[in-house]
Amino acid sequence: MTQVVMNKQKTIALIAHDHQKEDLVEWCVRNQEELKKHFLCGTGTTSKMIAEATGLPVKPYKSGPLGGDQQIGARIAEGEIDMMIFFWDPLEAQPHDPDIRALLRIAVVYDIPVATNRATADFMISSCYMDREYSHELLDFQTTLAEETEKILKSER
Repeated sequence: MTQVVMNKQKTIALIAHDHQKEDLVEWCVRNQEELKKHFLCGTGTTSKMIAEATGLPVKPYKSGPLGGDQQIGARIAEGEIDMMIFFWDPLEAQPHDPDIRALLRIAVVYDIPVATNRATADFMISSCYMDREYSHELLDFQTTLAEETEKILKSER
């Protein structure tokens, strides 16, 4: 296991599907006092809409279907994104669904908090951990892979 520490100031990814963008923007406006304490990033149009509505800086990545989900997933894997608020549309198929699944998978693998709806986002933003460091253990996948490889090699001998 590896000890991972989230700083007091978090990096928060903000993502929303087309029919959920207005809901996420409204949520960000309502929570902008808390959000302004943190670094924000997001995909394509969503990041632009949030920045315009709140006046907060939001680092833009590409649109989800054009690779933005994968860019954010890479930042999560690199330890550069601490949490994600992703208002996805459960009623509409997305052309880039494999990218979305990969993004959600990588968020679980790297044990970051993820809110996929307003209620969960409300709980997350009001958590006592938003204003302090948070330390947690993360499975060290390189070590685990090396150990599993060694077991396989020993069993083949």
